[in-house]
Amino acid sequence: MIASINSRQLLDTWIHGINQGETEKVLELYSADAVLLPTFSSRTIANEEGRRRYFERLASRDELSVSLHEKTVRSQTVGSMDVISGIYCFRFAIDGEILSFEARFTFAMDLTQGSPIVHHHSSQVPRQLS
Repeated sequence: MIASINSRQLLDTWIHGINQGETEKVLELYSADAVLLPTFSSRTIANEEGRRRYFERLASRDELSVSLHEKTVRSQTVGSMDVISGIYCFRFAIDGEILSFEARFTFAMDLTQGSPIVHHHSSQVPRQLS
């Protein structure tokens, strides 16, 4: 599916898909057995059907967008895997008001595969640090 892409390009592709409401394109980035620890759910998702339900529900949010905090993005190569992490901010409307949700993310990917994301962890940044 994706020819010669680096981890940052893949992240940008994922963000573009979320921002354009292109759920199918986002789902195509995940390997069949990828693990998703999603931002807006307490459940681990480890199958295609679960990822589809999650991203379709997310895409149904009014005025959905996600943006990066550029200075937080870090890329690493760990063995044969590429890992990219940082902070992104989801925005969407709830009862007509745009709310923001900052979240930490980590994507682990095998860029030799057509569907390179094998693991995606995203969790909201705590509002109060302890």
